[in-house]
Amino acid sequence: MYSCLARSLRCNVGAWPSYVPSSTLAVLRSPDRRSPDHHCPHRPLTSSLPLQEARPLRDPRLTPARSMGTGTRRKRPPSAFPVLEEKLQPIHTHVYEANLRNSTACQQRYVTFREKVRKGGGENAVARHTQRNKKLLVRDRLRLLLDDEDFLELSPFAGLGLPYGDIPSAGCLTGVGRINGLWCVFIANDATVKGGTAYPITVKKQLRAQDVAMQNRLPCVYLVDSGGAFLPLQSEIFPDKNQGGRTFYNEAIMSAMRIPQVSVVCGSCTAGGAYIPTMAEEAVMVHRIGTIFLGGPPLVKAATGEEVTPEDLGGATLHAEVSGCVDHFAWDEKEAYMYTRNIISTLNYELPEEEEEQGRRVEQPLHSPEELMGLAPLNYNHSLDVKLLLSRLTDGSKFQEFKARYGTSLVTGFAKIEGHLVGIVASNGELSCAASLKGSHFVQLCDQRDVPLLFLQNTAPRPRHTHTLSQADTNSNRLKAQGSMMSAVACATVPKITVVIGGCYGADSYAMCGRAFDPHFLFLWPNARVSLVAPGYAAALTPPEGEEGEGALRKINKRLEEESSAFFSSGRLWDDGVILPQDTRKVVGVCLTISQQQRYQLSTEKTCSPMLRV
Repeated sequence: MYSCLARSLRCNVGAWPSYVPSSTLAVLRSPDRRSPDHHCPHRPLTSSLPLQEARPLRDPRLTPARSMGTGTRRKRPPSAFPVLEEKLQPIHTHVYEANLRNSTACQQRYVTFREKVRKGGGENAVARHTQRNKKLLVRDRLRLLLDDEDFLELSPFAGLGLPYGDIPSAGCLTGVGRINGLWCVFIANDATVKGGTAYPITVKKQLRAQDVAMQNRLPCVYLVDSGGAFLPLQSEIFPDKNQGGRTFYNEAIMSAMRIPQVSVVCGSCTAGGAYIPTMAEEAVMVHRIGTIFLGGPPLVKAATGEEVTPEDLGGATLHAEVSGCVDHFAWDEKEAYMYTRNIISTLNYELPEEEEEQGRRVEQPLHSPEELMGLAPLNYNHSLDVKLLLSRLTDGSKFQEFKARYGTSLVTGFAKIEGHLVGIVASNGELSCAASLKGSHFVQLCDQRDVPLLFLQNTAPRPRHTHTLSQADTNSNRLKAQGSMMSAVACATVPKITVVIGGCYGADSYAMCGRAFDPHFLFLWPNARVSLVAPGYAAALTPPEGEEGEGALRKINKRLEEESSAFFSSGRLWDDGVILPQDTRKVVGVCLTISQQQRYQLSTEKTCSPMLRV
């Protein structure tokens, strides 16, 4: 039998297949297994060709191969996805116009909030920061650090409308930008906002930026200019797991994961903030404006009666020449960011050639993305076919649909966005049992093929009622199917990007990769709503009883109307930012590019201990 197997493997090919178990090879090479008395129909008995050595190829079940070697030109198989012939029909006019009016009003709110956060702490704080303290504004710092101003800013509206007041941009700017061609996460304190004081929302935003760096294996740059924690709210900043101390824990874990971290001390590093530069792998400090100490000069005087200047207590000269807490001494901020850019250029990445990037052909959609303003639903009842939206997002308006006739309330399929292949999971109605099973199948398929996933979420405004035995049976099956889809989404290891284009309500939002399911990026359109049930549907959960019940229900619906808005959500950092519908294609394309950079990092397999300073 083994002789027959050996000869059949050699028939017409002259080489072994890519994977043959070693135990089988040992048997095949054994001399007592090649008896001439055993007849094999594939070759004549007189054949005396020697057995060839098996090539040392990988088992594809264990280590998926990636052709990322030097000098290798990577090319995807050509695709011929069908074009979505989705045009607006006259019957859509009244819905489209209502959506457009609502989107225009939402865009005005977006512009108002954007202008507000760009002012930072206000004119007086800006003047004090630039004239008295001789410091650059945070956006000017980013202009010197990054290759260009075309960076992806995360959660710019965080900190607005909070119980303890407005904290524009949560007191720090975070995002992803290019430094010497390499995508890096940046966390930059804005000292014009409350003097750089850290509020609970500030800590939350910094932790989210570190999560983005870890999920996408991006280098992280800290621009530190902080006055420490806001003491009246210390109970919400200091003690819990995902509060202040988590920043330093993450720094150690990122270093062990071989994620590079660089810190620039361009202002105060007081109390807990002093650990950020000392735990980074390399630190740059600016003369006269940068300081690192646990307690500043006022605390020293109160404790010892001694008067000392900030520069003598913890300035750049002390830490560069005596303590060794920093690695690079910079005379001014411009030199500090030059040092930082040079440090990033030493990282062990091998980026694709420019010709390869430029050679990627990108087709524009056949329909204008500006039309997405009229496709962003005013509410669930104003939702149009999601394929109208896809035809304005994908390259060439092309889309290869998967299971087109099954579970039609969920649209799944493959497309390209800015040249990147992506699997799309888009809400097109209630998430039924069949739709959930279809979604589970497609998510696992994309995970197996290593294709990123894009979720376009617009879930039903309320849960389904159960009035009859038949409905109970239907809802039970639906529940099980949704659980299957949730498991597939949670366990998928490919990059996941979620855009809430309408409603994000109830358990359906979990299956569509809501915030709890840890997408790599999550964005909201200005018209989006995020709540347990939609405004006006509170009775689905708490049926009213009498006049008091009706009054309580009105209060709940009013509260839902206020708290479900996209800007309320973004102010509390339940997402990574509000984006305009017409910018969605560009933002998603940038996110897909960012998530693929980790493939170009060399020597990522070995886990090492965190970097420690002597």
